Amino acid sequence: MSTTTKTTTRRRGGRSSLRDLRSKNVEQMLPGLKRGLPLMEPLDEDQIKKIDHESMRVLEEVGVMFRDPIALEQWREAGAQVDGELVRIDRGMIRELIASIPSKLTYHARNPQNNVDLGGKQSIFVPMTGAPFMRDLEDKRRLPTLNDLADFHKLAHMLPALHSTAHHIVEPMDHAVSHRHLRITYSSMKHSDKTFMGMTSSGKNAEDVMRMCAILFGEEFMQTHPVTTGNINGNSPLVWDETMLGAMRAFAKYNQPVLCSPFVLGGANTPASVVPAVVQLNAEALSGLAYTQLVRKGTPAIYGHYLSSVSMASGSPMAGTPEISLMNFMIGQMARHYDVPWRSSNNLGGAKTFDAQAGYESAMTMNAVLMSGANYIWHSAGWNEAGMHCSMAKFVVDADMCAMGYRMAEGPRWDDFEEGIAAIRDVGPAGHYLGHAHTMANFQRAFYMPKLFDNNSIEQWQADGSKEITERALIYAKKLLNEYQEPKLDDAKNDELLDFIARREREIPTADALNETH
Repeated sequence: MSTTTKTTTRRRGGRSSLRDLRSKNVEQMLPGLKRGLPLMEPLDEDQIKKIDHESMRVLEEVGVMFRDPIALEQWREAGAQVDGELVRIDRGMIRELIASIPSKLTYHARNPQNNVDLGGKQSIFVPMTGAPFMRDLEDKRRLPTLNDLADFHKLAHMLPALHSTAHHIVEPMDHAVSHRHLRITYSSMKHSDKTFMGMTSSGKNAEDVMRMCAILFGEEFMQTHPVTTGNINGNSPLVWDETMLGAMRAFAKYNQPVLCSPFVLGGANTPASVVPAVVQLNAEALSGLAYTQLVRKGTPAIYGHYLSSVSMASGSPMAGTPEISLMNFMIGQMARHYDVPWRSSNNLGGAKTFDAQAGYESAMTMNAVLMSGANYIWHSAGWNEAGMHCSMAKFVVDADMCAMGYRMAEGPRWDDFEEGIAAIRDVGPAGHYLGHAHTMANFQRAFYMPKLFDNNSIEQWQADGSKEITERALIYAKKLLNEYQEPKLDDAKNDELLDFIARREREIPTADALNETH
């Protein structure tokens, strides 16, 4: 038998085996979460109105800097008071503009079965992004590559509680910065058929992302269907810059939603007090949301933020603190007051390894985010070391946590109530339910069983090798990657995407190329 024949035979067997494994072990994505629990709402109506009033006073009297000539001209034409780069906006104009933001939207994925609704009671879980380092499958902290990013996208595709692949979960350090947005976007599209995020690192980069989305979905389709999400970060306090605003306009041209996200480091770039910090954040978010409607009325937009408080001892950002929970509760109320969807950050950790601190911080954050009613729940998997690294182990455990949070936030199920009551009568005093027909029919869905937590006896745990959660998680991540089956792109669209990337990489200079010209 020739080498070619041997290779072909092996590959056929491999594909068949992996397909069998996938059908047995890989779960479908959970539908978008429809929350069924009451929300935590610490503000009464008078307090909501007070925060709204003070936020409007900030916009009218203090103003917001728009460091972008196009935006300044648009605000001037709209009737705002523009003084240099400072824009003061009347509350009536703010209210009129944000009133045109859709309160709900549906994300359309490459696979229509993975479409998800957002807004109102509908929420989605999205992995972390932006880590310059990673902890890999051997739990070693190192710089990531494009292949590492692909592995994270594959895991996001396979983990049922994650509704998106995000975009640059980790930075692919083996590719030129000026070309990364192209490769990151292609990786998101290629390795999963869930929805994804689009890079907004500049206006031109955002336009490239939009053109790639147009290849995949069709430009006409995009004009009426959200297919991706851009994040527009504000520079707190009270600044929006040209880079972010240019990206926002690129997304609005294609009618694609953006997150208008002030970047809060409580006590450093906000007042060192929870309620005044929310007033500032609210003013910043409203100014960004209003600008999206100045660019294109009716374009989808999401009230965003990143929340962290700052240690006054070290100056470092902190995760899982009580003040962050309180701010999430309050911001949720404010977003609902304006009837716009909103984003928060989930499963945040400041720990340097996947240790107890990371777990406590993440659990504290998740509970607050779920009870505050966030819709776009970003950074839901992998975040540690204040976002400096994404951990493979934490990524898969966080996704398991999201599944648990999903189940809790759905609220009590009543669909088998009568059968359960009948079981009480059948079993009676001093019996047990383990063999009862109702138990046999419902045990898999009645009580969530975490995949990566060990609840066996210590003797069984020791017999299984005394594996702690990091080791178990890495074994599970390797298993998933071994079982992964790529959801193939259409050949013609794939070729068109690769041709576009190749052309843009020829056109966009790298840092090395720029250095050679000087």
